[in-house]
Amino acid sequence: MKRPVVMTSLFVLLTGLFAGCSSGNTPTQTAPDNQQQPEPAQQATVQPATEQTLHMNAAEPETLDSGMSNDVISGAFIRSLYDGLVRLDKDGKPVNSVASDIQISEDKKVYTFTLRDSKWSNGDPVTAQDFAFGWMRVLNPKTASGSAYKYYPIKNARAFFEGKAKAEDVGIKVVNDKTLQVTLENPTPYFLTLATFYYPVNQKVVESNPDWAKKPESIVTNGPFKLVNWEHKNKIELAKNEHYWDKEVVKFNEIEFSMIEDTNTELELFNSGELDWAGGPISGLPADAIGPLRDEGKLQTMQRATNYYLLFQTEKPPFTNSKIRKAFAYAINRSDIAENIGQAGQTPLMGFVPLSASLKPEGYFKDNDVETAKQLLAEGMKEAGITKLPEITYLYNTSDLNKKIAEALQAQWKQSLGVDVKLINKELKVMFDDQEQGKYMISRTGWTGDYNDSVNFLELMMEKYSSNNSTFWFSEKYVELVKKAYAEPDEAKRNQYLVEAESILMEEMPVTGVYSSVNSWVQNEKVKGITVDPLGYIDFKWGYKEQ
Repeated sequence: MKRPVVMTSLFVLLTGLFAGCSSGNTPTQTAPDNQQQPEPAQQATVQPATEQTLHMNAAEPETLDSGMSNDVISGAFIRSLYDGLVRLDKDGKPVNSVASDIQISEDKKVYTFTLRDSKWSNGDPVTAQDFAFGWMRVLNPKTASGSAYKYYPIKNARAFFEGKAKAEDVGIKVVNDKTLQVTLENPTPYFLTLATFYYPVNQKVVESNPDWAKKPESIVTNGPFKLVNWEHKNKIELAKNEHYWDKEVVKFNEIEFSMIEDTNTELELFNSGELDWAGGPISGLPADAIGPLRDEGKLQTMQRATNYYLLFQTEKPPFTNSKIRKAFAYAINRSDIAENIGQAGQTPLMGFVPLSASLKPEGYFKDNDVETAKQLLAEGMKEAGITKLPEITYLYNTSDLNKKIAEALQAQWKQSLGVDVKLINKELKVMFDDQEQGKYMISRTGWTGDYNDSVNFLELMMEKYSSNNSTFWFSEKYVELVKKAYAEPDEAKRNQYLVEAESILMEEMPVTGVYSSVNSWVQNEKVKGITVDPLGYIDFKWGYKEQ
């Protein structure tokens, strides 16, 4: 999903518990072999509690407009409020959802989706046109959606977004109200996983009200839950959607989200029973609590397709110089940060792509290479014609984990390079805004994969000015290599292109990885069925509470 995923210390994430099932939802035999439904839930042997209200904590979502969402927080709410043609199960595999049948052509380039009978939360029928309209809306350059890249496997989708093709050239065709046909540029093995992020919108509602997604009384959705209350920076409340096509498997009547920024307070509320869950993926745990919770056997963790990384503003001196950027990157002691601050199994990252998707897991440089860092800094300053660095600032969003990492980086840069770095913390949305406007020198962010493949991370850096690349760095050679990877059917050649691209990225260093992240959380033992797939996305559809 994705825009930088790094909300409150969210890289502490959770894993899938136990998935429930949707009845009558058998995938077509022509769909990929891995497209299977979740196993039947334990409701058959375990009696759900009478009171089915889930109490969670979350950061404020940037948007509830499914076409504009590009961050993990918003994505969690959107997955609750909307339903796509396919949905991810607990193993991160795409399963039929609004689509009752999927036919795939022999050349793997044409997908024909048959829609089941389903409704919007206002009672309108969901049609193939709603999907086509929603997808084309994201691709329309006037929408300026940061999610447009997700649709690029579709024929002429990128060209349309870049103003080089017409709408009718895009490979999205409404055959009739119940049939949608999609043609791809190239065979794309992960297309159905990507399609779980392709949501419909109600065309009548969207066209009649520009602010349709901002208030409970105007937002219309088609997922397992509906929005009933949104008090900004205070709470969000969802209720079961009585019009949802698979409502019989939805057990939670309500989900109440607090918006508490302080992770210590969140954990206290969990310990007192006021919250059913504390930690990722839509909130965080106190950094100092990770070790004790782990030692007590309460902490649950798993690796996730997420990188925690730093941005350098490459148009702001001194970081216009690649050697100075590399000096700051090489001077970081990633092992120390992972082991002593993360404490939940984070893995040092000497590249950009997280280890779950990396084609070169050993990385592109040594961790904590202080001597090389000093040499590069001296060379870079000489090239830049300066004898003294300007004041260096590091921008991060408010959270306990991010604060500790910022302080560790500050100390490491002081000790290794003799550089004083000023720390600046801001709210998540303000930090994102500052990044997009280039109002920073070094900052932090992260990315959770839409699918577990190197290209999904490397493609973030293809455009110079975008919400996914706030470094303002650009390389034609880099873009050429990623585009070659898109079209290359031979896996070995494709992998070679991607490694070459990442090598360029690490040589010029507009970004540098800190660690590959994990899911980390604690939960009420009576809460079952909530799924978090290996990519780190949470789904409440099959959740329930035991008696």
